[in-house]
Amino acid sequence: MTSRLTLSRKAEALQKRLGLSYDHLLGFRFAVNVFIATAVVWFTLRRIGDSNPIWAIASMVAASDPVPEEARRLFRSRLVNVLVGCAVGFCLLLLGGHSDWMIPFALAVTVLISSYVIRIKTMWRQAPITAAIVIAAGISRSSTLGGLQHGLHKVAEVLFGCIVGLLVSWLMSKVWLVQPPAKEGERT
Repeated sequence: MTSRLTLSRKAEALQKRLGLSYDHLLGFRFAVNVFIATAVVWFTLRRIGDSNPIWAIASMVAASDPVPEEARRLFRSRLVNVLVGCAVGFCLLLLGGHSDWMIPFALAVTVLISSYVIRIKTMWRQAPITAAIVIAAGISRSSTLGGLQHGLHKVAEVLFGCIVGLLVSWLMSKVWLVQPPAKEGERT
């Protein structure tokens, strides 16, 4: 607890000394969050043999935020939309074969479902992106089973990246507390 307070006090002292705003300090903490989370994602996935964990890293950044409540909201929105895209992609891959027209059709269907059924506007673009990952994997592999396996692997990467981003955001908010500035009426 004292090391947490010490780090927070040092950050506040540096903020005052350099004339940094609250947003500047949040930006710096976000950079630290992204550094730590990228290292965790990169080295974990490389350790288990994933040669290109870029989807996990992109997802980690997209689901991260220096404010834990916002990171939690982004994570939930991304998770729901990934699941929608995954479900649509897998269903259409199983039903539709390997036509190149499947990708534009799948993305349009996914956007409609995400927009009119799910209605979680934050990160709604993730649903068609996920559907594209799944469908493209099936088409490029010319095998429904191979596409499903590759699609599941990529979706697992995305979810892993999101979880790491959320956890690092939450942990850093506990280790390095950044207080928002007091409002005019709240000053004592």
